[in-house]
Amino acid sequence: MTFTFNAAVRERNFDVSLTVGPGETVAVMGPNGAGKSTLLDLIAGLLHPDSGRSVLGGKVLFEVLDGGHTWLAPHRRGTALLAQDPLLFPHLSALENVAFGPGSSGASRTSARNTAREWLDAVEAGGLAQRRPGELSGGQAQRVAVARALAASPELLLLDEPLAALDIHAAPLLRRLLKHVLAGRSAIIITHDVLDALMLADRVIVLENGKITEEGPTRQVLQRPRSRFAAGLAGLNLLAGTVTEDGITTAEGVHFSGQHDDGLEPGQDGVAAFPPSAVSVFLSEAHGSPRNSMAVTVTDLEPHGDQIRVRAGMRGQLAADITPAAVADLGLVPGMKVYFVTKAAAVAVYPA
Repeated sequence: MTFTFNAAVRERNFDVSLTVGPGETVAVMGPNGAGKSTLLDLIAGLLHPDSGRSVLGGKVLFEVLDGGHTWLAPHRRGTALLAQDPLLFPHLSALENVAFGPGSSGASRTSARNTAREWLDAVEAGGLAQRRPGELSGGQAQRVAVARALAASPELLLLDEPLAALDIHAAPLLRRLLKHVLAGRSAIIITHDVLDALMLADRVIVLENGKITEEGPTRQVLQRPRSRFAAGLAGLNLLAGTVTEDGITTAEGVHFSGQHDDGLEPGQDGVAAFPPSAVSVFLSEAHGSPRNSMAVTVTDLEPHGDQIRVRAGMRGQLAADITPAAVADLGLVPGMKVYFVTKAAAVAVYPA
């Protein structure tokens, strides 16, 4: 069923409209303080908006307009929230935790327990049924929490960074399980992990400062980002500006040549994207045809696989990947002025 949402919270500078289609999983990504938790709290009924309307499958969750006020209690909304912390009842077994939702909805004790066993088996936790939360590892507890959320038969599943607290061994297993259980189910997942978005989401929404700055199919957003945050997730450098005949010119007057999309017209807003691996670092301005040479100040040097990532520019927003030997030869240190040089053939220019 379709979920529609439109809400504003003035105190938090939050104003967002979005839709989740039937059986669609949408990943919401953004920096800390972007409004991701506010979004989930509004949907779950933990926070009242100043204005807006939200509908889930024909059921009005809230409506706060000049002409009236409708507010559906959290437990009647048909949503289920899965957070970083499993939040299992410590005095109940895994089976009893999962059976709690169906039982609260009026199912008999036998029926609720049968449903709980089915979902524990579905998340490969059937053997944990009689254990209490204190006897479970982090990954086991989170699998039980997934079963508990799904046993309540939610019309919309809300996941708030469900893998963030898991170690590198438990996270891949739960990610595979989520991919299986989310198939054909409407869900919104808050995540900072690009792998979660790629594996679990049909579509990505980028939130920044309480507003949607970018949205689209997951691979499209990560392959052709239009916001600096999405470019960072995708591991790309991004320059925004005005399209010219052969590239773009930024607001600071920096011209960057690149390969235009078909149909891109001079004068329209555009972005230039290029990978750090395509950037060379020089101590003096490099010339040649066709090349882009930009004066920058080094902010950080970081290990990046077998390379060193050289961050530069305002808040380290640009990056170049070069060898440790090149770093030593150039004598690079933070605060040093250098030139980032990129061949125009490695730069993609497309609409903003």
